[in-house]
Amino acid sequence: MNEETSSTRRPGLRIGRVFGVPVIVSPTWLILAVLVTVIYSDIVQAAVPGISGGLVYVVSFGFVVTLCVSVFLHELGHALVSRHYGIEVRSITLEMLGGHTEMASEAQSPKVEAAVALAGPLVSAVLGVAGVAALALTPPGGLATQFAFQIAASNIIVAVYNALPGMPLDGGRALRALVWAIKGDRHLASRVAGWTGRAVAVATGLGGALLYFCGVVTTIGIVFALLIAGVLWLGATRSIQIGQLGARFHLLDVRSLLRPAAPVTTGTPLAEALRRMREAEAVSVVVVGSNGEPLALLSGPAARAVPEHRRPWIPVDDVSRAITPETAWDPRWRGDEVVDAMRRHHAPEYAVMFGGRFEGLVRASDIADVLDPRRPVPTTGTAAPADTGTVPHRQEDDQT
Repeated sequence: MNEETSSTRRPGLRIGRVFGVPVIVSPTWLILAVLVTVIYSDIVQAAVPGISGGLVYVVSFGFVVTLCVSVFLHELGHALVSRHYGIEVRSITLEMLGGHTEMASEAQSPKVEAAVALAGPLVSAVLGVAGVAALALTPPGGLATQFAFQIAASNIIVAVYNALPGMPLDGGRALRALVWAIKGDRHLASRVAGWTGRAVAVATGLGGALLYFCGVVTTIGIVFALLIAGVLWLGATRSIQIGQLGARFHLLDVRSLLRPAAPVTTGTPLAEALRRMREAEAVSVVVVGSNGEPLALLSGPAARAVPEHRRPWIPVDDVSRAITPETAWDPRWRGDEVVDAMRRHHAPEYAVMFGGRFEGLVRASDIADVLDPRRPVPTTGTAAPADTGTVPHRQEDDQT
């Protein structure tokens, strides 16, 4: 149905790889399989006279499989076009209300955004036309006709609905690309596509209710429509929020977010490391090797978990997080560079390095403060001294 850049792992069964991309089936897909098999069985009995009871459900389940394959090919279209433009694809997930393709980064131009967005509906449209052609060539009333109908119906439904101009649908991403190209502002485009997505969500819910009261769909049908409307509303709202945050990306500057950390050599007792931190009026501790190379940053939660009477006997290394290439930032980064680095690797704190030298640290909570439109932009560079006798407690530390 859509593409995501989230790095959050979703539950599901990995069934294999296609072109190197992991394919995951969500547990919610089983709910879809049961519902569609039961609902579609009545249509099969009416369309294929004389079919036996057990075979009805086999054919009906075949529609579920056809729908699943259709969604997969749709998402594969997104994945292959993304790769063509150099965007890493992390996975394809099939779930109850469609599917999504998870990407490591966003498109860097409106052209790429539109190409990736429209690839999925284009694949579905081609498959739908092939199904219609097969339907025209098969004699009516047989299983072959029913199978051709399944291919045509599933792909046309996927193509048409996903082409609607609202986030998080593919048509919404195409609309975002269009507004981005016209206005030159990707974040404004996200907000516009998010509001149209909310309109599509409302229309989906109202349309489902109207069909229910007219007797066209059953109770299961209206519940399914409302579920889709709810998912669309949440996705559209997320697009609006991302657009609001994105409008403040230009405020991000690593140098302005720097906080001091007190250097201590590896093997230093935790109690001594905390004493030096307080003495230097720093907010954390950076563990360095004998040659001065920065190795790790003190972990607040881990340090607080050590009883005070044990701190003289615990090396600071035991309660520190190693500095890796993913958590080492360049002080020259600004705007989207900062956001992209956070997307690649989530951490409560990042070490700022230049030429192998440690310059300070940046806290994820400070970045959140800058991006939050309800809060003023943080003042440059300095932090309040840490209270003596305690390890500074920050909410973001508890979330790691």
